[in-house]
Amino acid sequence: MAAAGDGNGAGAGTGPKSVAGRPPLGDLRSVLITSVLNLERLELDLFRGRHHWVPATQRLFGGQIVGQALVAAARAVSRDEQVHSLHCYFVRAGDPKVPVLYEVERTRTGKSFSVRSVKAIQHGKPIFTCQASFQLSQGSPVQHQFTMPTVPPPEELLTQEELIQKFLQNPNLAERYRKHLNKIQAEDVPIDIKPVNPPDIFCSEPQEPKQLFWVRARGYIGETDMKVHCCVAAYISDYAFLGTALLPHRQYRIKFMVSLDHSMWFHAPFRADHWMLYECESPWAGGCRGLVQGRLWRRDGVLAVTCAQEGVIRVEQTPTQSKL
Repeated sequence: MAAAGDGNGAGAGTGPKSVAGRPPLGDLRSVLITSVLNLERLELDLFRGRHHWVPATQRLFGGQIVGQALVAAARAVSRDEQVHSLHCYFVRAGDPKVPVLYEVERTRTGKSFSVRSVKAIQHGKPIFTCQASFQLSQGSPVQHQFTMPTVPPPEELLTQEELIQKFLQNPNLAERYRKHLNKIQAEDVPIDIKPVNPPDIFCSEPQEPKQLFWVRARGYIGETDMKVHCCVAAYISDYAFLGTALLPHRQYRIKFMVSLDHSMWFHAPFRADHWMLYECESPWAGGCRGLVQGRLWRRDGVLAVTCAQEGVIRVEQTPTQSKL
């Protein structure tokens, strides 16, 4: 696999295989594998990553940094070890004009668990730190999980692009919001998204801090080392995540919003290029911070990943007017 390279760790793939409904022939490989998560090895535990999509804020997308850091960590463990958790801090804003260096420390290699620490560096300073823990497979009779929410299947829902196009057809939409939606539509985000209950962009009424959407990597990844799919899920997990905390406060205009930290726990095998339900909720916000929690469900009801994140949220004190 190009994503993580060279014979062990996340790089040891088995190549494309036919999959019901999504055969590799004629399909484009996911840009998340061929570009975004394809790190250049400079030394044994030193890697360089480049950028694919940069948000309108002109700061690096946090999911990209998390995903690339996990690729670097995965290259420093054996193929049989799989990531079960990671914990990250964003300490400086990333510069989209220069690559990111990833420095891996082999903190501990044990019989069952191994820990790898990763530091992302730009301009000689750390912009991000991460610790990832890997485990050799172990069986246990102690098992349980929550129940997956009941929602319409992705085939019955519109994509984010189709929803935006529907909004743009409204002749009463204010011009500055029309420009904003056109900008979103033009972004080359390598993720397919289908919101289950998309918020009404013309309404500023408070909403419950919960959202559900189907997500998957755009393009084909195939059956390969599970660490590759975990790296892709790390990228996907940060997209629109923190915005869940703003749903009860839609009357305020955002001045500044960035992630402070990001944690993930991987529970069961999954395919990041297959539809998964992303269940997001925000149990708390205050002190210019918001907390969000998320669960990625496989279509068969298996809980695959749990996520949590806190971020800075600053808004203008006076409520905004209607978008119409």
